[in-house]
Amino acid sequence: MQQGKTCCGRHNSGQNSTVLNQADSCIIALFLNQTNANILTSSQITWQALQPDNTRYQSIFSTVSLEECDSLAAVQPRLLNALAHLHHQTLGFPLLLLRSQENSDYLACIAEAARRFQPDETALYGGDYHIMGDTVSLLPPADASRPFTSRGGVHFADWVESEQLFGCVRQYKDRVQLEPGLLHRANGGTLILSINTLLSQPLLWLRLRKFIEQGRFDWYSQDERQPLPLTIPSLPLQLRLVLCGDRDALASFQELDVEVHEMALYSEFEENLQIVDEEDMTAWCQWTLTQARQAGLAAPEADFWPPLINEAVRMSGDQETLPLCPRWLRRQLQEASLHGEAINAEALKDALEARQWRESFLVDRMRDEILFNQIMIETEGEVVGQINGLSVIEFPGHPRPWGEPSRITCVVHPGDGEFTDVERKAELGGNIHAKGMMIMQAYLIAELELEQQLPFSASLVFEQSYSEVDGDSASLAELCALISALANQPLSQHIAVTGSVDQFGNVQPVGGLNEKVEGFFHICQARELTGKQGVILPASNLRHLSLSQDVVDAVQQGQFHIWAIERVDEALPLLTGVVWQSESGESLLNTIQERITQFNQQESRPRAWPLRWLNWFNHN
Repeated sequence: MQQGKTCCGRHNSGQNSTVLNQADSCIIALFLNQTNANILTSSQITWQALQPDNTRYQSIFSTVSLEECDSLAAVQPRLLNALAHLHHQTLGFPLLLLRSQENSDYLACIAEAARRFQPDETALYGGDYHIMGDTVSLLPPADASRPFTSRGGVHFADWVESEQLFGCVRQYKDRVQLEPGLLHRANGGTLILSINTLLSQPLLWLRLRKFIEQGRFDWYSQDERQPLPLTIPSLPLQLRLVLCGDRDALASFQELDVEVHEMALYSEFEENLQIVDEEDMTAWCQWTLTQARQAGLAAPEADFWPPLINEAVRMSGDQETLPLCPRWLRRQLQEASLHGEAINAEALKDALEARQWRESFLVDRMRDEILFNQIMIETEGEVVGQINGLSVIEFPGHPRPWGEPSRITCVVHPGDGEFTDVERKAELGGNIHAKGMMIMQAYLIAELELEQQLPFSASLVFEQSYSEVDGDSASLAELCALISALANQPLSQHIAVTGSVDQFGNVQPVGGLNEKVEGFFHICQARELTGKQGVILPASNLRHLSLSQDVVDAVQQGQFHIWAIERVDEALPLLTGVVWQSESGESLLNTIQERITQFNQQESRPRAWPLRWLNWFNHN
């Protein structure tokens, strides 16, 4: 009311222009506030989007079973197709290169798939060695119980050495004994091995390749300096080979033997299943039930599935993708069975909480560094040129990564337009981080539309960071800090930011979203939630969210917020309360351009004669 009276008084005194200007300012301020409010609400994410939506699959969870289903065929069609081709292959080298993990759980699953294509014949392979004095003879196979006679089958090993694979010739005084190896037991069938076994022992591969190509097994002396004590006939050999390994191991094998690599079949053990409809979800649940049965566990109850899916999404990193890793699934099932009489939601929750507590010692100690102000992170107030970025820490030997806020600061000063990346200068910044910095700078220079060089220089740094920083996920936060410093506009410290930017100002997805959000949330929670704190993240990252229940509850209660944006100019009003660009009224872009204009005008003014004389003196 008092302001209204003052305006009326000024109007009566004839100062019409002043009153109109104030009215215009009020209208503009009201418009900007309304615009900011719209941005706040339009980009804010509801709590329902913070975890996978499992409600549409409730009927599946209640009825899923293993009756009349083939879970392996549903989730590993490429594997089965490749094994079928390997079994019917008659020309070339009978080898399948399979990208998969090399542990026993994976190899057992691959072996189970390969057994589907083994014939039910009673054919015998190999032969029967008879030793009489110094003479060794080979008879045709007649009895499958004999050590060098085989019915084929599928055999696997995650690690094997020469004697285990090829057997050996043992001699004790005048007695000679032949001992079979894995190769003899697999004769006529399929042998599954780890690629790293052969990469670590190249001689094994050279001999194995020779035996398969020649179709016979030749005996070698264990001591290469001495020949065999007697002549041993070669054993007929028929074998299909599957070599399993990750992409790096497959690449190394290609370098080891280019010729065989070109002849081999190739396929992959699929690590994840894309969930598109109820049929996919049913297949995943049945695959999980298969792992439970093979582990000797009871079938999970209906309420077990939603929390398992939440944890699975954290593992896969996508709400529409669920992991197929047998070892990971069995671990969740086994740990849940240890925390309850039945495998249900409560048991899984207790198991996950216990695991997190066991693994959280280092995380808690590093979080204490922030809470005790040894690492300075602000979660209240406003500061020019300072912002909370979000990082993911991966510590060697620690079982899981975790998120932490990082204080990013920027200062500007008169200069020639140079942007100094302190991390890069100190050789603590990686190449990807440097690339993100250059892209961020290119966007800003293009937006300013300068006809001359920027008269300011800037310096950006991760404060209290003493190890290498890499990745471009902080480029959005760094850009906001730079704009804040150039416009001299404070940034809200209640909000943390993650995301990368391109040269057109689009915000791009980044990794580690769940850990980043939870890392900042736990700091805010320890200091008491105010209802203003939150995280800005890329809208394209929404499908990657599977946040812990305490974060979801805080968002539902309005104590914590998450905003999803698509462009840089959506983040700036949330952080500063001022829009980035506006045709009329206050904007950060106009403020920066005005500062540049003022600085250039000051530089163009003639200096006082003592200063001109001093400048002449310095040059001479």
